[in-house]
Amino acid sequence: MITRRQTLALIGATAAALSAPNIRPARAAKEFRIGWQKNGVLALAKRTGALEKRLGERGLTVSWAEFTSGPPLLEALGAGSLDFGPTGDVPPLFAQAAGANLLYVGSYKGTASGSAILVPKDSPIAAIEDLKGKRIAFKRGSSAHNFTVKALRSVGLTTDDIEAADLAPPDAAAAFKTGGIDAWAIWDPYFAVAQADPQTRVLITAEGIVDSWSFFFGNSDFTASEPEVIADVIDELSKVGAWAQANLDETVPALAQITGIPAEVTRTILTRKGADLSKVATLSDEALTYQQALADEFHGLGILPKTLTIADVAWRPKAS
Repeated sequence: MITRRQTLALIGATAAALSAPNIRPARAAKEFRIGWQKNGVLALAKRTGALEKRLGERGLTVSWAEFTSGPPLLEALGAGSLDFGPTGDVPPLFAQAAGANLLYVGSYKGTASGSAILVPKDSPIAAIEDLKGKRIAFKRGSSAHNFTVKALRSVGLTTDDIEAADLAPPDAAAAFKTGGIDAWAIWDPYFAVAQADPQTRVLITAEGIVDSWSFFFGNSDFTASEPEVIADVIDELSKVGAWAQANLDETVPALAQITGIPAEVTRTILTRKGADLSKVATLSDEALTYQQALADEFHGLGILPKTLTIADVAWRPKAS
């Protein structure tokens, strides 16, 4: 059993461990600069040195800058301080709207069961309909925002029918524990950490409501000048993911060591229904269609300031 204090400590430690980025604006000769967050296939690749080995064959060294979230990573990428990095589905919409100099270069299809709306164990909230008039926390402009919009819509409600609290995950976790909010829309690993607390109840996951996509991005100038490098990186990450998925008994402790999240919680994340670390690929029509629909929806809701055409900033490798 994980106590309330341990749960908050875990989430706080995870947030604290995600240190501020150490970005060098100037490029060293033959250097590939990656922005990363402490999760997923890219974290595993960093641990194993897979990209260093693959790109070393091209005479490239690899440097890493750590970020706490997608928006600042994309800002650095667009500014030319990075060459490559990942985020979820919503941050790149705002980056594109702001004219960032970046391209979608790859995707990862995650599991919808890794996102949920949580309520206290003894809460009277028993269905999505019961969220009407309640205070719900999610980070504005995040995948949890998208999930909340679609969950409410599934029962004929909108965000105007709730009291939305724009809170980052660590702040939302604290508010959830102290009763400052009635419900919390959140993703893994925060979801898995909170779920381990017996005082937490899962109201609903995102299964059947919204898909889970993450994307890899390249700086536009770098991608145009070094497309073979980008193709190599996506290919190598796919191989890292395939090995990790086939060897979960080794992957779980490795990822737990990287993130600082207990191995049993990490295993929960990696064994959720539909979870598959091997689903790293170059952009597919399915991924682009999903992202375009999301852009259109967020513009329609007034969240995005302008219409976007995702295909304008999508890159695919040329056929061999």
